[in-house]
Amino acid sequence: MAENMQKDQKNQNNHNTQKVQNESKDDKGILFDKVNDTNAWYTDIINKCDLIEYTDVSGCYILKPRSQFIWDKIRDFMNHEFKKRGIKNASFPLLIPEHFLMKEKEHVEGFSPEVAWVTETGNTKLSERLAIRPTSETIMYPAYSKWIRSYNDLPLRLNQWCSVVRWEFKNPMPFLRSREFLWQEGHTVFATKQEADDEAHDILTNIYAKTYKELLAIPSLMGRKSDREKFAGADYTLSCEVFLPVGKAIQGCTSHYLGQNFSKAFDIKFKDKDGSEKYAYQNSWGFSTRSLGVMLMAHSDSKGLVLPPRVAENKVIIIPVLGKEDKGNGKENDNEKVMHAAKEIAHALHAFDPIIDDRSQYSYGWKLNDAELKGYPIRIELGKKELEKGMATVVRRDLLTKVAVEIPVLKDEVHIMLEKMHDDLYDKAKKFLDASIEESYDLERIKEIVASGRIALTVFSGEKEADEIIREKTGGKTLVIPFDSKITAHKTCPFTGHVAKYQIYIAKSL
Repeated sequence: MAENMQKDQKNQNNHNTQKVQNESKDDKGILFDKVNDTNAWYTDIINKCDLIEYTDVSGCYILKPRSQFIWDKIRDFMNHEFKKRGIKNASFPLLIPEHFLMKEKEHVEGFSPEVAWVTETGNTKLSERLAIRPTSETIMYPAYSKWIRSYNDLPLRLNQWCSVVRWEFKNPMPFLRSREFLWQEGHTVFATKQEADDEAHDILTNIYAKTYKELLAIPSLMGRKSDREKFAGADYTLSCEVFLPVGKAIQGCTSHYLGQNFSKAFDIKFKDKDGSEKYAYQNSWGFSTRSLGVMLMAHSDSKGLVLPPRVAENKVIIIPVLGKEDKGNGKENDNEKVMHAAKEIAHALHAFDPIIDDRSQYSYGWKLNDAELKGYPIRIELGKKELEKGMATVVRRDLLTKVAVEIPVLKDEVHIMLEKMHDDLYDKAKKFLDASIEESYDLERIKEIVASGRIALTVFSGEKEADEIIREKTGGKTLVIPFDSKITAHKTCPFTGHVAKYQIYIAKSL
């Protein structure tokens, strides 16, 4: 533990030292290459763009207002979708008694290395250890067993927004691998398997993938995880996998069909219409602040953050181009005219939460670089020459090309540009994903595809041993079995030599 804390702090200290050393050369710019030096580039981005602050506890980070705003947008979007489905929010305790956590054998074995324990309060040792929740099945389901008596009590569909703690990993990365992170976790109970199956798929495809697409402009590979990669205690796990421009995949979110595993462990039964007593069917599903790191990795570049417009707090930044002050005959001088026009434009664009960068201590060029670094989707430059023509210079952050726009139509044009920027970001990411996939059933070719930072679509036999062989032979891992997985002819698994049961995506993982 101490070693990991030192690594995390060393990462921050190295960043601060690098910043000081390069201050005279480049006070604000990103100093590392995204593909060739991904970790350093990522650290540079999250620090210089005011997203994260490190703490003295390794893997635990402060979300600064800019990143918290993005998470709040995601929460608002999802809450709207939950409400449409009759899913209600609730809150359950942070601390889980050890005997609760131990009730589902496969579940506890899957999480035991990650659990942080509370063992004493003050100077008093607790009679029973309390787990700091790594996930909430085992603290919620004892209550469910009290609340559910009849089919009339079903379905029970609850969600909570909270933080969880998972401790066991060596190299924390803000957002992507945090020991404490924010998420939502839904826990639902149904009378029938079909209802649970339908919901597990609906959450993944119609809420999670929709959130990635419509808010974060990110496409995903959807499907079922292999048996080795599924959630501990689930019958099956569904996942959105995101393939990043650095040539690696990352799991974006998951939806788990739990079957009756937990209902039997926690005695969640109901009396059905025919009078018989039955165990319920359950799901759990979660989407976390990892999505912010995925978004950052997917879109940002060597100049800094590229924010999808729908999650940007300030969609527009206005930079007045000011000359030397002209204190003359009491009339409004050129700088005053420019500032007055900038404020009028900001008022007209109030729906986009614009800000005006009128800081006098920084040069015009510095402000342009800072706007690019911070990822404001639209930059508007306004000076004396533009004002004389009734125009403003508008720049989209993802393109960095300048367009002259008449001031009276700025509001409409900015709206169009923001929508086009979202669509273009998504289309660019989708084209990259599609171009990265190659289908092959030859082991040597699969190795080459994965080694080159691409995705192999192949077949496999499905046993847990097959996953291990894939890791060993290719250096990659299984991502998902696609929902439309079909094997139209008799094929042999290139990894085990057994009969192939499924198609599978394989790639390096972040």
